[in-house]
Amino acid sequence: MQGDCLQHGNDRAFWMAPTTNETADHLTLAFPTSTMNTVHFMSEKMDWGTPQDLFDRLNQEFHFTLDVCALPENAKCKRFFSPKENGLLQKWTGFCWMNPPYGREIEQWMQKALQESERGATVVCLVPARTDTEWWHKYALQGEIRFIRGRVKFQGANATAPFPSAIVIFRDQWWKRRWMRVQ
Repeated sequence: MQGDCLQHGNDRAFWMAPTTNETADHLTLAFPTSTMNTVHFMSEKMDWGTPQDLFDRLNQEFHFTLDVCALPENAKCKRFFSPKENGLLQKWTGFCWMNPPYGREIEQWMQKALQESERGATVVCLVPARTDTEWWHKYALQGEIRFIRGRVKFQGANATAPFPSAIVIFRDQWWKRRWMRVQ
């Protein structure tokens, strides 16, 4: 097997160097099956509360008026949408905070955030930095992205998240609408 050997516990992983017919996009990382079965990045809980210090720093900049997906016990704004109100079905206005459920429905929340920003809202989102997912490329890349150094420790969690996080900001881009009318 060609490539540089990386130690991973007692197992080994090999980075396969591309041949002349391959591109860097097709690099392969080959792990033994036993290694792959020990990696877990999932959680049954999808509604982790936003760390207060992170919210406070962002609130100083944005002065949030609405938490678009919260529970009464972890809402960050006086005005919020709980699962009962279903923020996906509501109109978002002003400066919105969004720490969405991190399951499969995150794509719906990111789509809604982008749509509401196109209607004039500013939506600031705390999301996992899942740069390899379709929702990231479809929606997050249309916003301003601020990667968070280190790992976030969510409210109620015993440890930090096992994934990197980012702040994605969707703002009203009025100049795009004006340009569309001119053309």
